[in-house]
Amino acid sequence: MPANETTQLKVLPREPGGSRATRRLRREGLVPGVIYGGGEEPVSFAVAARDLRIALASGGAVIDLTVEGSGSTPVVLKMLDRHPVNGETVHLDLLRVNLNVKIQSVVVLELEGVEDAPGVKEGGVLELVTRELNIEALPNEIPDTLTHHVGEMAIGDTLTLASITPPSGVELLDDPETVIASLTPPKLQLESDDEIEAETGRVGEDGEPAGAADAGSDDAAADGDGDSAE
Repeated sequence: MPANETTQLKVLPREPGGSRATRRLRREGLVPGVIYGGGEEPVSFAVAARDLRIALASGGAVIDLTVEGSGSTPVVLKMLDRHPVNGETVHLDLLRVNLNVKIQSVVVLELEGVEDAPGVKEGGVLELVTRELNIEALPNEIPDTLTHHVGEMAIGDTLTLASITPPSGVELLDDPETVIASLTPPKLQLESDDEIEAETGRVGEDGEPAGAADAGSDDAAADGDGDSAE
């Protein structure tokens, strides 16, 4: 969905309650949430988990929210809490916005053309250092993600925020010198001395494996014992 489109979502008003009330809502397939901002009082609501999943999957930063019994209002997702085990949404905060006033948000940066980069083809490793970028834009102009092509990067190259070109109407807020990614040489797997000794045996100063000299001494001793016996 283009960034300037909105997603429709209908929710039910609810009375603020404690953990027992929220557990009951979740058993009924509802997710509790709060709307705030815009110079108005916070409003607690509950939304069907299925409807919420569809709305969030539709993309677009702005949600056209309708609370049953009142009109619609544009909002953006401010915070979403998930269950630590099953990943289901357990609570969300929505922020009222003015579509004509810029807001700050966080978007994910995706790198394209990684496999085509000469440095990667030579065995280098592309390390992504910064994945989320702080931006400012009108609510309807906030992109789902930002993309940047890295198909020309060579080993030793470093990509900074200054090289990222945002869409029209989007301002990057982080330091231009922020490191986004670097392409480093292949990492050599060097064995430690202990590992080498464990696999090959310690090599003596004369170049013979450990035990060779001892074996020779044992042979000599054996020969000597034989001579004395004679």
